[in-house]
Amino acid sequence: MSYVDEVYDRVVKQNPGEGEFHQAVKEVLDSLRIVIDANEAKYRKAALLERLVEPERIISFRVPWVDDNGQVRVNKGFRVQFNSAIGPYKGGLRLHPSVNQGILKFLGFEQTFKNSLTGLPIGGGKGGSDFDPKGKSDREVMAFCQSFMTELSKYIGADQDVPAGDIGVGAREIGYLYGQYKRMTGLYEGVLTGKGLTYGGSLVRTQATGYGLIYILDEMLRHNGRELEGKSVVISGSGNVAIYASEKAIQLGAKVVALSDSTGYIYDKNGIRLEIVKEIKEVRRGRIKEYADEVPSAVYTEGKGIWNIPCDIALPCATQNELNLEDAKALKANGCFAVAEGANMPSTREATDFFLENGMMFMPGKAANAGGVATSALEMSQNSLRLSWTFEEVDKKLHDIMVGIYEKSAKAAKRYGVKGNYVAGANIAGFEKVVEAMMAQGIV
Repeated sequence: MSYVDEVYDRVVKQNPGEGEFHQAVKEVLDSLRIVIDANEAKYRKAALLERLVEPERIISFRVPWVDDNGQVRVNKGFRVQFNSAIGPYKGGLRLHPSVNQGILKFLGFEQTFKNSLTGLPIGGGKGGSDFDPKGKSDREVMAFCQSFMTELSKYIGADQDVPAGDIGVGAREIGYLYGQYKRMTGLYEGVLTGKGLTYGGSLVRTQATGYGLIYILDEMLRHNGRELEGKSVVISGSGNVAIYASEKAIQLGAKVVALSDSTGYIYDKNGIRLEIVKEIKEVRRGRIKEYADEVPSAVYTEGKGIWNIPCDIALPCATQNELNLEDAKALKANGCFAVAEGANMPSTREATDFFLENGMMFMPGKAANAGGVATSALEMSQNSLRLSWTFEEVDKKLHDIMVGIYEKSAKAAKRYGVKGNYVAGANIAGFEKVVEAMMAQGIV
């Protein structure tokens, strides 16, 4: 049995019931076989893969809080500090009923490679809780966040672990979390990113993941003789990533025709009117179906099925494993030639393999959605320097980072004889930097 297979079998055995984590490890290790096989003796002696797939630390804790009726509620809180070989742990906090240890391990594992690709000195981590902020009052969200941070504050710091936002954690939640951290520690430091502009936040952070997705998509298209202008785009989701990917795609001349949320999707043959989506989602916190009530050319469909809409480019920006093999086949049949992931692992392994086997351009999430964490790291830099850069300065740095990620992924794929396979290229490029740092630092 190969070293890769031995380690994967060990992961499955030692982490029962954590399907997303198993999937992430298998996808990464399979694409790294060519590198690992060439260095097997060295890696095996150092137990490199065993250390790579095991988090350095997992913190689990209860989060008691009081609702508006005076009832005490209890949620589970987590922080997975996965790998600090190249810098302090960096990764978002997710508040959603689906959050569990296995999902956070998958996200932290992916984050390690994603952060490596940015070229910035940040390690991989992830955290969150099964608390659902939807339907909660501001006071209830504040009560939860303060309780959550009371415990989490013991394990994070500007040079130790710097969380950010993720699903369910926006500007409101970051504000409450940061206020409590400051209260608990007495420190005014860049311990969280995604902060408001009045207390250490960075311009472009709101737009970063969506803009970065389009920047790397545009670079991939141009290097393959295509262009974004004039192309029809289908985007799943209607949160932060989907909204700002739409905004940048429209700015560059594309036509976004569909968006979705957990209840269904809208199709607008004339192109999505983003100002209406922003009003519904960012101001009213409403459902995407409200768009069809306001725009006569739009059609709302309940449930799944967004990937059946004909398009040139598909951007899954909602959640993990939302795009399966049948969806991939439908996209191909309807003329789609490029897919870039705005969410974390939104395509199943079967869908990813189908894209690659059928000559479709495919950019995996660890490369395509790295714009958010890249700009978070730029926020950390500004906090450390006690400076604030302009929108144009940060946007230029973000663009350059995303172009750099494309180049690293493309070159790594070409170097190992799999030109055009950006999944392998991104994994190899991210892996090589982390591994070099781990080998240099000894057995830790």
